[in-house]
Amino acid sequence: MLPITDPFFYLCAIPAVFIVGMAKGGFGGGLALVGVPMMSLAIPPVQAAGILLPILLVMDAVGLFSYRAIYCRKTLLILIPAGLLGTLIGYFTAAYISETLIRLVTGVIALVFVLDYWFNNKANKTPKPHNVILGGIWGTISGVTSFIAHAGGAPFQMYVLPLRLAPPVMAGTAVIFFATVNFSKVLPYFALGQFDAKNISTSLILLPLAPLATIAGIKIVKHIDKELFYKITYAGLFIIALKLIWDGASGL
Repeated sequence: MLPITDPFFYLCAIPAVFIVGMAKGGFGGGLALVGVPMMSLAIPPVQAAGILLPILLVMDAVGLFSYRAIYCRKTLLILIPAGLLGTLIGYFTAAYISETLIRLVTGVIALVFVLDYWFNNKANKTPKPHNVILGGIWGTISGVTSFIAHAGGAPFQMYVLPLRLAPPVMAGTAVIFFATVNFSKVLPYFALGQFDAKNISTSLILLPLAPLATIAGIKIVKHIDKELFYKITYAGLFIIALKLIWDGASGL
């Protein structure tokens, strides 16, 4: 079957893939979440998620190579089991969970999180210790929202940002976490029929952008000032929160 030929789709998809790649490289963190919403301007969200997953896996491979020795082991030990549990929950409840409700709730939580950081900025510059319970909760939510709409960035950051990791360490930790989660979604996506010839051929057209955008994000993160990095990341999370709230409220 031929790939998507609608020019408007590529007008939405090309910048979406580039932004996601930059975020997957560590620049802008949760901005990887914008991929499905941007592509959904032209195609159904479920189809957008199916097209994006193979592209995300290529981005993950580039990120894993670049950050192979730069990550927080303790963070991953807490988040990865929870994230995998979340993808399992997402698979078994995909037909029953309202995507719009998940977007709305996640958006409201992320917005409160960012506003708290901005209005208590001095206190939030002090690194918080690890918390297995909070990590389990946010990791699971990240796995569920990632499975449903590749929207696991905000819950992931809700746990990781207060740790105040160095930018490359935070980026490397995110790459390993989401590479694991994304790989775990492949067979369930096949089972749910999200991969077909049209979607795969469309993914292949967009695929060359994946390594270029990811490498660009990696280059920026490795040279950016820590405080500037966090300002950009929180600003990005704020925009994402508003987008999630808008999408969720509009869909109810």
